[in-house]
Amino acid sequence: MSAKAIREYDGKLLLAHYLLQSPTLAEEKPAAAFEQPATRLAQVDVSHVSAAEPADKIASAVGAALDRAERQHPWLLTTKLVAKPDQLIKRRGKSGLLLLNAEWAAVREWIRERAVQEVSVGAVAGVLKTFLVEPFVPHGQDVEYYVCIQSHREGDEILFTHEGGIEVGDVDAKAQRLAVPIDQALPAPARIAEALLADIGSASQRDALATFIERLYAVYVDLNFTYLEINPLVVLEAAGRAPQVVYLDLAAKLDQTAEFESGDKWARARSDAVVYGAAEAPSSSAAGPAMEFPAPFGRELSREEAYIQELDAKTGASLKLTILNKEGRVWTMVAGGGASVVYSDAIAALGFAHELANYGEYSGAPSETQTYEYAKTILDLMTRTQHADGKVLIIGGGIANFTNVATTFKGIIRALREYKQALIATNVRVFVRRAGPNWQEGLRAMRELGETLGIEIRVYGPETHVTAIVPLALGAAGAAGAGFKDTLARQIPDSTADTSAPGTPAQMDVDPLRSDAAATPAVPRPAPAPAADAAAAAAAPWYSPFTAHTRAIVYGMQPRAVQGMLDFDFICKRSVPSVACMVYPFGGNHVQKFYWGTQETLLPVFASLAEAAARFADADVVVNFASCRSVFESTREMLALPQIRTVAIIAEGVPERHTRRLIALAQAASVTLIGPATVGGIKPGCFKIGNTGGMMDNIAASKLYRAGSVAYVSKSGGMSNELNNIVARTTDGVYEGVAIGGDRYPGTTFLDHMLRYEADPACKMLLLLGEVGGVEEYKVAEAVRANRITKPVVAWCIGTCAGMFETEVQFGHAGALANSDRETADAKNAAMRAAGIRVPDTFEALPALLNQVYSELVQQAVIVPQPEPEAPKIPIDYAWAQELGLVRKPASFVSTICDDRGQELLYAGMRISDVFKEDIGIGGVLSLLWFKRRLPAYACKFIEMVLMLTADHGPAVSGAHNTIVTARAGKDLISSLCSGLLTIGDRFGGALDGAADLFSTAYDKGLTAREFVDSMRRQNKLILGIGHKIKSRTNPDLRVSIITEYATTHFPATPILDYARAVEAITTAKKDNLILNVDGAIGVLFVDLLRHSGAFSREEADEYARIGTLNGLFVLGRSIGFIGHYLDQKRLKQGLYRHPWDDISYLNPAAIQGGMSATKNDRVQVGAAKIAASK
Repeated sequence: MSAKAIREYDGKLLLAHYLLQSPTLAEEKPAAAFEQPATRLAQVDVSHVSAAEPADKIASAVGAALDRAERQHPWLLTTKLVAKPDQLIKRRGKSGLLLLNAEWAAVREWIRERAVQEVSVGAVAGVLKTFLVEPFVPHGQDVEYYVCIQSHREGDEILFTHEGGIEVGDVDAKAQRLAVPIDQALPAPARIAEALLADIGSASQRDALATFIERLYAVYVDLNFTYLEINPLVVLEAAGRAPQVVYLDLAAKLDQTAEFESGDKWARARSDAVVYGAAEAPSSSAAGPAMEFPAPFGRELSREEAYIQELDAKTGASLKLTILNKEGRVWTMVAGGGASVVYSDAIAALGFAHELANYGEYSGAPSETQTYEYAKTILDLMTRTQHADGKVLIIGGGIANFTNVATTFKGIIRALREYKQALIATNVRVFVRRAGPNWQEGLRAMRELGETLGIEIRVYGPETHVTAIVPLALGAAGAAGAGFKDTLARQIPDSTADTSAPGTPAQMDVDPLRSDAAATPAVPRPAPAPAADAAAAAAAPWYSPFTAHTRAIVYGMQPRAVQGMLDFDFICKRSVPSVACMVYPFGGNHVQKFYWGTQETLLPVFASLAEAAARFADADVVVNFASCRSVFESTREMLALPQIRTVAIIAEGVPERHTRRLIALAQAASVTLIGPATVGGIKPGCFKIGNTGGMMDNIAASKLYRAGSVAYVSKSGGMSNELNNIVARTTDGVYEGVAIGGDRYPGTTFLDHMLRYEADPACKMLLLLGEVGGVEEYKVAEAVRANRITKPVVAWCIGTCAGMFETEVQFGHAGALANSDRETADAKNAAMRAAGIRVPDTFEALPALLNQVYSELVQQAVIVPQPEPEAPKIPIDYAWAQELGLVRKPASFVSTICDDRGQELLYAGMRISDVFKEDIGIGGVLSLLWFKRRLPAYACKFIEMVLMLTADHGPAVSGAHNTIVTARAGKDLISSLCSGLLTIGDRFGGALDGAADLFSTAYDKGLTAREFVDSMRRQNKLILGIGHKIKSRTNPDLRVSIITEYATTHFPATPILDYARAVEAITTAKKDNLILNVDGAIGVLFVDLLRHSGAFSREEADEYARIGTLNGLFVLGRSIGFIGHYLDQKRLKQGLYRHPWDDISYLNPAAIQGGMSATKNDRVQVGAAKIAASK
């Protein structure tokens, strides 16, 4: 959502700080003819306290909050006060929620009585938790005024009445108005006074109010307000000073999407310096907390809603959840902003609005993990309570454009499995309808889950009307899907047949609620229109921005969208690709590889839009994938190019003021602006924008490779795909379709496109899918009434459920919120019906109505069905075909320990999140990656002990020495580490494998310890793992003691260790230092662990010992030390190492051969001694 209400407290802080600071929007900033009062605002906030807590705890928390306010705001003790709840409650005075002219003691008691208590305001009940206390301002009613600034598509409007206060009356009827067109200067104060303040007799008050309004509007624009109302606004005059303007009551909304632009300013106004009245304005470093956007009164944000809101803020996808009735029977998990509204409408239309537990949606390609967290939250809420009739979970959605259905379903399936027992206990039935990329795999996985989960799961795809599962789930199976079918038996009603209306169930070829329904032969369809020649394309009429010759520039590195456009071009048999080039400002000019059919081709990528436009002068469309932060500047650059006729803005979250400025620029440049927050549009057989239409299989199924007769306009991108599906199944197909975007101010309106369709002779029938919020549908109704649109129009406005909810619900799109009764879906449907537009009773009846109107046009010969052309062959990428399971190829290599293909990394099948959740440690991770299984906790601990014991043994050993020398030679970390690791072998550190093999083989052969020692002596072989240069029986190696004591305490058995101890007893009898060393101890203990932990078979244990696993432990552990030595040398800035001469024995070869009988000039240096040989 973009426009979000803020607390009165925050709105007043913003005004207090910025009223005299914000840059003027007038031609010249006038001197303020008013005085701004000191900031005195005290907030008493106990929002952290639950109404379910004990009364004494609530009283204690409220008392603490009041004491804190008293300490922080000493003026409370000396001033007459006003107190009121600050929770977006309208008409507080009329509801008895306003205390006036009271001492602090009375205010304390008034708040104490009401805090954390439920009250009813109209039909809405809520708990009071936040209060605002401020000084009482004595004044007469004659100085009370009303001022409001609100935004419209074309600009802003300032409303003023000279009568304010609780009885202000009908403001729309009585207010004076001043329109400020977007990007135009505010009139001078004299003009403001003339337009708004003519009824005010006092010249000083007029001047004060005129300059105050100038300042107020400056703040409004500077801080990205979308609505700001002050009632009453009081002007207090005093002799010898400027009038004081006091804003007593305030209601405001900010554009949340502008947080990246204004968020720091909002935070600075909430700093302590502003709140507590410091003389100096706070600096950016003294910013307060981020702006809060509270939930509407009566709908306190629950812990689960807050969690989903937090997830939503951390992802580029969209995750929304509103709990309507936690005891409700019907729960939804719907993909897509538009689809989520349609499902809620369908549930409400069947009389189950009181049982609808939640509203929400997920869209924008959330990851598997994000979908899992979203689904888990809903399932947790759903299964907390029982319902006498059981519960229903509707997992629905339209036909996705780019979201991988199988991937999102993986997250949902994971959550369903996790809640298996709770779902069974709660008697939950699940109904699924989804389509889009990889929908077949997603639905297959869901069907398989239904066979094992123990609850009923019914699964449907795009052959079913989008909301047909709703009546099935709620026991009204005949209520939806009428007229929706794969093909129609009769497009034209036959008077000799039954009297059912066209498209009713009596005429349906297939049951729309059956997944396995067989299609009947298709009726004749229109053939593709002959392609216009290049000259005609160059002179395309105004109503046809897209033709078979349209070429586009794609702004942003979006290879997937570009490939989709090229694939569409190919199956439409275009002679020239629709994508001329790409623009990517963050890289130099280069080329990018794509496919044209099955052949590879190259597209140029430019760093500059100007260069791209100059190189491709025939490109007149730009598809702008820039982010919400940068899209304004990039689009403004596009609108300045004279060749550009159409710009599509894909980004969501574009600040409303940016959008409105772009609309004004586009109108001045005669450019069609589609979006923001749109998937784009499509002209079957000619051109498609970005990801519109989804994957190629959906484009083929909806017959979008050739033109039909029906043109539509919608807000929702996902529902546009659904319209493609519905229109293809009930008429001869889509002629053109545009999704204008779900923001409050789309670049072009419904009427803009409907007038284009009206003027296009190839378009025979119009379809409009509107939604709750805004008034653009009325303009279409008026155009029909005025005969500006004469072609048949079928329309429906979604969001009819909104009036059935007690509290305000913001639906998926930013503009899907009714700010007045006139903006409700029911009101707009009624107005369109009254104007002569064909409006069904419900969205579920839309397919039948479309078929009926289409059949009438066929009867009238307005539409002449043509033979269906041969369906094109659809090229498919190898990677996508592999994901769909259509192809196979031998793998280059096999990996069984780790899988990084999904949304979450797997270690031997264990999710990385679970690795941390279960705190398995390094030993546990090593057990997964080395042994492909979880080892017992004692085994993981032993592994970690080995790594710690082998981490280092000083700088003198060969590996550390090599590492140090290499580091001092200026080499990098990897080179230095490798030089140390290369010394590991039988003589240094690498005896673990050898020791394990020697001792275990001797033990397995049944040799006694004496026999084993004697056999090694006869072979003149050393016993690996026996012997130490320093340590001895009397000076034991504590490392060996530590691990052997741990093993004897925790291992199930240690026979190989016992055998090694017996060998040690024999060898130390000969020499005291022939002890079991740390290599030997680790080696034999690991054999004992492998053989007796119960995690391995004997064959597996022997194989792991044979393939170098044990030496791997030493390599891993000692790498820690080697890296430490490298870092130590670098930190100490040690220079190149050169070994000293006096530590090298230089032997003359001649001296050696002569048996020390060399000449007197021959010298042999041994250590530091120099011996001269003489005859």
